[in-house]
Amino acid sequence: MMDLLLPALLTIITAATPLLFAALGEMVTEKSGVLNLGVEGMMIMGAIVGFVAVHYSGSVTIAIVASILAGAFMASLFALLVLKFHASQVPTGLALTIFGLGLSALIGQSMIGIAYDGIPKISLPLLSSIPVAGDLLFRHDALVYFSIVMVGAVYYFLNKTRPGLILRAVGDSHDAAHAMGYSVVTIRFWAILFGGSMAGLGGAYLSLSYSPLWVEQMTAGRGWIALALVVFASWRTGRVLLGAYLFGGISILQLHAQALGIGVPAQVMSMLPYLATIIVLVIISSDPSKIRLSAPASLGRPFQPSR
Repeated sequence: MMDLLLPALLTIITAATPLLFAALGEMVTEKSGVLNLGVEGMMIMGAIVGFVAVHYSGSVTIAIVASILAGAFMASLFALLVLKFHASQVPTGLALTIFGLGLSALIGQSMIGIAYDGIPKISLPLLSSIPVAGDLLFRHDALVYFSIVMVGAVYYFLNKTRPGLILRAVGDSHDAAHAMGYSVVTIRFWAILFGGSMAGLGGAYLSLSYSPLWVEQMTAGRGWIALALVVFASWRTGRVLLGAYLFGGISILQLHAQALGIGVPAQVMSMLPYLATIIVLVIISSDPSKIRLSAPASLGRPFQPSR
């Protein structure tokens, strides 16, 4: 039984990691009062740029940095349009996703069919030798460990630091924050850039570790799931972690169900992650008052300084 359970749990961890990166970044962006629907586009650009970088440089470090920069570049385009030119956040985010999917397909034309060995696993001394738990928790690549570190870092930043409290204040009332002398545009710009960097990192994990190769549209809707995760988590860091692993488990359920010969059509099993996303959003939307209490009050509202 354990021989079957352990690989399944390991797969859940790897499936959850890109969702966790993207959802953490989007949560910080939304905490500042900005809704960026371009997560999918930023993730796919991170995936292709990282894969191209590792193919030509041979360095995982360079590839990861390149992916982060690619996500940040895409986010900066979004920030320029919504913060400088006051474009509507929703259509601009959708356009960013479409742009990212198209540009990544163009860049990745020559990368199709090329495989990569994947990011090396790191076994933590002593801990990795613990029966069962050692293989499950302490034999992963650096990005898996880093995703957990980022959960703690984001929580600490938002709740225990002055810049984090200022960012939350901007998201709750940008007019009041502006009246107190804070630069709402600057704060939101850096929050958007952080969200793009994390989405790019999630894309890097997909093409460098989870499935170390390039396939067009390999994000397969994970950016949209990350967006739903933020709402599901009520904009709370710990719940983002739990939600990412929950949705990661649903994502790989289809693979193990097919391997066990369960008589459910493959198409139905492939629908499960997205069906679960829809169900979660419907359940959450059934009580709008809870969403209003949890969501940043200025979320999605454009800011134009009065002076």
